[in-house]
Parts: sequence; structure tokens; C-alpha cells
Amino acid sequence: MADLSATGLKRSLGLIDLVAYGLAYLSLIAALTTFGFVWDASGGLITLAYILGAICIYFTAKSYAMMAGEQPHAGSVYAYAKMALGPFAGFLAGWLILLDYLLIPALVFILMSIGMQTLMPSVSRAIWILLLVAFAFFVNWRGVKVSTKVSLTSVAVQFVIIIGVLVFAYLALHHGKGSGGLTLAPIYQAEHFELKKVFEATSICIIAFLGFDAITTLSEEVKGDSRKLVGQAIMLVLLISACIFIVSTWFVGNLAAGLHIHDPAAAIYEILTHQIGTWAALAFAWLTTIFVSFTNALPMQVGVARVLFAMGRNQQLPEALAKIHPRTQIPHVAMIVSTLISLTVALVMKDHVDTLALFVNFGALAGFLLLHVSVLVHLGLRNPQRRFLPHICVPVLGIVIVLAVFAYMQHAALILGVIWTALGVGYGLYLQRKGRVELALDLKSEC
Repeated sequence: MADLSATGLKRSLGLIDLVAYGLAYLSLIAALTTFGFVWDASGGLITLAYILGAICIYFTAKSYAMMAGEQPHAGSVYAYAKMALGPFAGFLAGWLILLDYLLIPALVFILMSIGMQTLMPSVSRAIWILLLVAFAFFVNWRGVKVSTKVSLTSVAVQFVIIIGVLVFAYLALHHGKGSGGLTLAPIYQAEHFELKKVFEATSICIIAFLGFDAITTLSEEVKGDSRKLVGQAIMLVLLISACIFIVSTWFVGNLAAGLHIHDPAAAIYEILTHQIGTWAALAFAWLTTIFVSFTNALPMQVGVARVLFAMGRNQQLPEALAKIHPRTQIPHVAMIVSTLISLTVALVMKDHVDTLALFVNFGALAGFLLLHVSVLVHLGLRNPQRRFLPHICVPVLGIVIVLAVFAYMQHAALILGVIWTALGVGYGLYLQRKGRVELALDLKSEC
């Protein structure tokens, strides 16, 4: 087993750093940039979809917060499932969550390159991907503290962007645009309400919340009581993001009333152009390009590097991934590998965004499912001091909700996800035969 004394991560992060990391990971403007997809899927009840999405994610966030208090090591759901369900289940959880963590940076690089190419069509999408990846790698290479400072700046700018959109949306509504005011139309309309469509839209909304869980990958880099701070950060990120997503879609949903959106991918730009002015759409595009495009993937690359680091440290992936840079104290080999994977996937899939998004959603939900099972087993069944509501009700409801979302997921996503799972089971059985899946959980919490 790797020498843990040589694989300790530098403890330098506080609560504000963790919250900034989580908010930057999920992106506060996500509900606006993906507005058209959820609007179409929900039949206009976009705010209702985000309310249900927030409720669904609450149970998962609560489970993450509880397990962060039990297992203060890098690795996220990988470490939790390994502790609660055993080495093989832990490996499988890590394998499944990697599908989310490895691919979501590539997805973001592609989406951001599309936006950049829209503003500067003379520069190819591949060139923008290379520039975005290089910037993310350069910042993250300087250390997690530098990454979180850049993320904090990005989050602050995103707050300003959202406030600006809300103010101008309200003024436009006041002058008779859209629904003419802040009505309940984006929340409930009897003639447009279809339970199946609302749940389909909710399954899309969940992607916007992905990011709070990545905070747990930084557990070994938190100064002070990491068991407490990580849980607090998770719940704060969920609360802040849910409020922003719900309020912003309520305002813009009313502004979109009566409009025919031609391109769901560019819905927010069409709405701002028609209801406020071309200048508003251009301002939104440039601000998100400059302050969001180049920073959004920073925390994602940090998170996946920590999962690779944890699995490498346990010899379930090559041990070289557990190496720590002597100066910056980051898992630099894992960072290089994850960056190369994201770059390769982004370049190969740059014209197939929909297919890539299917993979991401399955990986996240599969990881959430194993998380809830871990909480139920570790705190609900084995714990003599179990509490019925948090240790049994929360994970059970979480399992039910995840399964319900799976039921409404596109068949293509399920097929691709099952193939990935089967590959993981096969590789896990190989590791088990080699005796590398049975390593003891004797990691030191102090490094």
C-alpha cells in the first residue's frame, strides 16, 4: 500500500473556500444557460421543476453531509461506500462517480467553447477547447488555494450577472413584456401540467445541482474540523443554489411567456433580445464568456483529481496517481491524467453534446444511489445510536427518488450506463483476484 505519510494533502481550506468551490462547480447561472431545455421538457413549468429538483437533491445532500462526518478522507462517495459496504462496493462507487467527474469537465469545455465560438466564429471550437483546458490546468497546478480564490471571484461575478438579469427582467415585466408581472405561471398551470413531463424536466434540473457533492473530495485539505465544515458547506451550497435557480427561473419564466423559442440551447439569449434588447443578450454573453467560461471547469478538474488520487492511494488505480507535488501539495499526476482525459473527450465529442450529457447524468445518479445505501447500512442498520429520521428516512427517501429519476431517464443513457457499470464490475473482479480490492481502510485523517 502507498505510504500515507507521503500522500497527505495540504490543509488550507476554510468554510468560505468550500462554499465558493461548490458554487463555482455547479455554476449559479446554470439555470439560465440551460433554460430552454427545461422549459421545453416541463411545458413551461420550469420553476416547479427546479423546486422538485431541489427537494430531490436535499436528501442526497443530507446523506453526503452525514457521511462527511463519519469519513473525513478524500474520495467522496468512493470512500463512503468502501467504509459502509466493503472494498468491492467502494471501488464500484468510485468507478460510477468517475463517469460523472471525468466527463463533466469535458462537457463544460464543449459548452463553453460553443458560446465562445458564437461570439468569435473565426476561432474553431477545438481551439477554444484547448485554450480553456490550458487555463484550467495552469490555475489548478498552482494549488487548491489559488483555485478556490479564482472560484470565489467567479462566484461573485455570477451573483452580479444574475442580479442584473433579475432587475432588467422585472423592469421589462413592469412595462408589459411577457406575462406582465410575476405570476405563478412558471410554477403551476392546470392546462399545462403533466406529471410525466414535470418529472422528465426534474431529471434534467438535477444536472444543474451537481457540484455540492464534489466538496467532499476536498475533505483532507480542510483546516480545522473537516467533519463539521464539509457538511455545513454542502448544505449551504444547496440552499444558495436552490434559491437562485428557483428565483431566476421564476423571473425569466414570466418574461418568456408568449415567446416561441427557436433554439433551446440559446433560449436565454433569445429571451433577453426580444424582451429587453440586443445589448442585454450581448452583455450576458460576454460576461459569462469572460468570467465564467474560463473558470467553470476549475473545481471540476480539482474534484476528479482527488477521486483518482484516493483510488490510486488504495491501489485500485495505478499508484502513481497518489503522488503529491512537493511544492504545491496537489496530486499532480492525477491532475495531469484527468486533464488529458477531459481534453481528449472534449475534442472527440465536441459535436455530440447530447450523448456526452447522457453519460454524466447516469454516473451522478448511480453514485447517489450507493451513497444512500451506505448511509442506511452504516448509520441506520449498524449504528446502535441510530435516529429514525436522519439515518433511516432520509436515505430511504433518497433511494426512492433516485430510482424514480432513473425510471424517467432516456433509454440511451441507461444503456450506456449499464455498459460502463459492467466494465467496472469486470475490472473490480480482476482487482479482487489480485488482492487489490481488499486493502484496509487505515488511512490517517491527519496528514
